[in-house]
Amino acid sequence: MNGHTPRTKRKEQLISELDSLYDRGWRGSLFIVDDNFIGNKKKLKAETLPALIKWKESKKYPFAFYTEASINLADDPELMRLMVAAGFDVVFVGIETPNNESLVECTKHQNQNRDLVASVKILQQFGLEVQGGFIVGFDSDPESIFQTQIDFIQKSGIVTAMVGLLNAPTGTRLYQRLKREGRLLNSFTGNNTDFSLNFVPKMDCDRLIEGYKHILDTIYSPTEYYERVRTFLQVYRPPRTKPGKIQSHQIKAFFRSIWFLGIKENGKRQYWRLFISYLMKSPPKFARFILLAVYGYHFRKVAMA
Repeated sequence: MNGHTPRTKRKEQLISELDSLYDRGWRGSLFIVDDNFIGNKKKLKAETLPALIKWKESKKYPFAFYTEASINLADDPELMRLMVAAGFDVVFVGIETPNNESLVECTKHQNQNRDLVASVKILQQFGLEVQGGFIVGFDSDPESIFQTQIDFIQKSGIVTAMVGLLNAPTGTRLYQRLKREGRLLNSFTGNNTDFSLNFVPKMDCDRLIEGYKHILDTIYSPTEYYERVRTFLQVYRPPRTKPGKIQSHQIKAFFRSIWFLGIKENGKRQYWRLFISYLMKSPPKFARFILLAVYGYHFRKVAMA
């Protein structure tokens, strides 16, 4: 909708914004909002990431960055190394669907005809936790798409899997096509996880909603969720960088997680199995496990709402 020319900030502006947040006392995760952070790889490698690395080291590692990128980041080892060195530890990737016909339908060219699971695991091996966006409801989706999505999410170890129903935002090519076909129903709510559709799908609508609910119920149940955490941590190689200072709220969250996840909630057996395993084997992976376990508690609350 906004054209194909990447719009970038100067490194001086980016550093100035980071200084402003740092001076106001923020420490912790920082989301660099960009639909595709790697849209201008040349500038990233030559200017932006070297400046971030220098700034991070001078400030003693105050932030952990995360952003959005396309899956072809996995094809560029130098860029992945620079991003991790700059402090990136999470990247959100629009996987959309493992069904190649549906990828063709939505013109997701960079995802087509590649081993998406292998690409995700490359990113994980470089020290980047992959969060994924998924969609069901394409015209090309077969009845088996729901189990296919579940299988892909579990196999890839994408712990944070945001699954939504296809909708057609005003002004998009999808919106125009559905309008020509007389399939539009109403305006898009802006939330593709509220079980609403603004068009008539090719699949039976009730079947689509039922299948979508089945995906959420499955991937965020304790058994499947902790299994996905284990799958991720088996591949994940934590960056060899100096960690930031542990904050008081992180210590509090750690002990609250033991109470809620290790004592009160269903799934405590899986929680303790991974807790003990990574506490003994790898402190960096243990810290990531605690974070993901807390995420899972939140996701289950949302999925059941």
